[in-house]
Amino acid sequence: MCGITGYIGEKDAYPIIINGLKRLEYRGYDSAGIMIYDGQELNLSKTKGKVADLEQITDNDSKRKAGTIGIGHTRWATHGVPNDVNSHPHTSQSGNLVIVHNGIIENYDTLRKELINRGYTFHSDTDTEVLVNLIEEVKKQENCKLGKAVQIALTEVTGAYAIAVFDKEKPNEIIVARLGSPIAIGVGKNNEEFFIASDASPFIEFTKNVMYLEDEEMAIVKPGRDIRVRQISDDSSVEPNIQKLKLSLDQIEKGGYDHFMIKEIHEQPKAIIDTYRGRMLANQGIIKMAGIDNNLERFLNAERIIVVACGTSWHAGLVGEYLIEEMARIPVEVEYASEFRYRNPIITPKDIVIAISQSGETADTLAAIKLAKSKGAFVFGVCNVVGSSIARETHAGAYTHAGPEIGVASTKAFTTQITVLSLIALKLAKEKGTLSKSEFNTYLQKMQLIPEKVQKLLEIDEKVKEIARIYKDAKNCLYLGRGFNFPVALEGALKLKEISYIHAEGYPAAEMKHGPIALIDEDMPLFVIATNKGHYEKVVSNIQEIKSRSGKIIAIVTEGDVTVKEIADHVIEIPETEEALTPLLTTIPFQLLSYHIAVMLDKNVDQPRNLAKSVTVE
Repeated sequence: MCGITGYIGEKDAYPIIINGLKRLEYRGYDSAGIMIYDGQELNLSKTKGKVADLEQITDNDSKRKAGTIGIGHTRWATHGVPNDVNSHPHTSQSGNLVIVHNGIIENYDTLRKELINRGYTFHSDTDTEVLVNLIEEVKKQENCKLGKAVQIALTEVTGAYAIAVFDKEKPNEIIVARLGSPIAIGVGKNNEEFFIASDASPFIEFTKNVMYLEDEEMAIVKPGRDIRVRQISDDSSVEPNIQKLKLSLDQIEKGGYDHFMIKEIHEQPKAIIDTYRGRMLANQGIIKMAGIDNNLERFLNAERIIVVACGTSWHAGLVGEYLIEEMARIPVEVEYASEFRYRNPIITPKDIVIAISQSGETADTLAAIKLAKSKGAFVFGVCNVVGSSIARETHAGAYTHAGPEIGVASTKAFTTQITVLSLIALKLAKEKGTLSKSEFNTYLQKMQLIPEKVQKLLEIDEKVKEIARIYKDAKNCLYLGRGFNFPVALEGALKLKEISYIHAEGYPAAEMKHGPIALIDEDMPLFVIATNKGHYEKVVSNIQEIKSRSGKIIAIVTEGDVTVKEIADHVIEIPETEEALTPLLTTIPFQLLSYHIAVMLDKNVDQPRNLAKSVTVE
């Protein structure tokens, strides 16, 4: 969850690290800290709060900022409450070693007790302080260099980590290691400088050359020489794989918008196009997906598909279940990755597992992938971040090409994941012959029009804002949908909860009578998806049941609807399309509604409390 960054080279380290931490705040923002080495002293500054609070401490103290080596951290608390003491970086008892850490050391309590018996004292409640002292103890007992001490210490820990460690006694290098949490190393010209970060965003203006450590790898970065990478378990050397970044600076800036979330909502027409560009050739009646084409027999002979995901990606997976079963007639199950990994599921080599994650680093989804692979299943990844762990762990996959998503509440991730799942369903349906040629071509033509229709929907922003103003003080909300739009109801409720902190629940509309109807009164807003295909008449009956109990109805309908308009308190129209494609449209008003309510309530839209963008710990 946390964000780590570091620099070693000839430039001033402070501005690089501080700006890097600002870009990583989506990963955690309850405390922040930085260490700069000035050639003699370790200058450590850390505080509860955001990176801006850290800057207030350091801005008027030039000594704290002087030096060309440093590491920094922005925290999402796991062990220990957010406060100054628990903030990273943490130092060893001697004061020589400094560490920043993303992850959880599960056996930290056992290690802590052992270190206390050896004379160590601890000042924080964190597992990270235990780790840095363990490294110091190994270094002392084995009489070895820092790199070897880190390697030995990490063989004694259980859990997940991405770490950067600095030793005052060897001030020309930084040790980096990873297991389960991501870490990237930016490589400067002629290896004269190196950048370390949880992702590449902190250093994209300095270098396009990057390498990503794999699980159980560690690296020694030292200016003037190649990166040395080794396996933690057996000390064998690994050839560094330096890649070219495709990320650009303007992609991770707000571009004139007030928040990243609203920027990303408005980026969806382009993101959807980028997702199907080169894959869907509508005029030729072709879908090309290398990950499917190269493994077509596996997909066509699959007895079932299991989707594993978390949060918004799980909701996209539910839409995928409806799409694949409807079009390709392959049984699909959708599982929370966090439950799937622990419940001893029945998996066979005839199963295909589709793992979905925006970041490609979700810890539970990664664990589910490894479980599925161990049972012989073929695993197909759907993620956004090129070079991420899920992209590397899966047998094949498809990137969503949504571009960086900085806002914690996912928006374009959802629509681009649905786009990929739609392409998969259509591709398999064509190959299996479960859709006629005319049906298949109709879907492609309709799919090609979706970005234009999303753009049209974004133009109703003012109308949605007016509805938001009316219901911003609601204490509870219900979101109702049926068929393809039941998962959209779940996603709409999640968006409202995430950024406005208003309690909301999503339900299949017909399930309202099995409990939630008891909640309905004149103070209860109900957001109902009532598009004109599928189960329209049934949803209209549900709306009438709500109205008879004085509930406030905000309905999403198809353009030209008459019936629901006469019943609902407010109506938002979406353009006509195929029922299976409506989730790409019905979700847009809910995203806008959640955004405007949160802004009106003065909430931190991009960094909602207690949440982080990439859940890299259990």
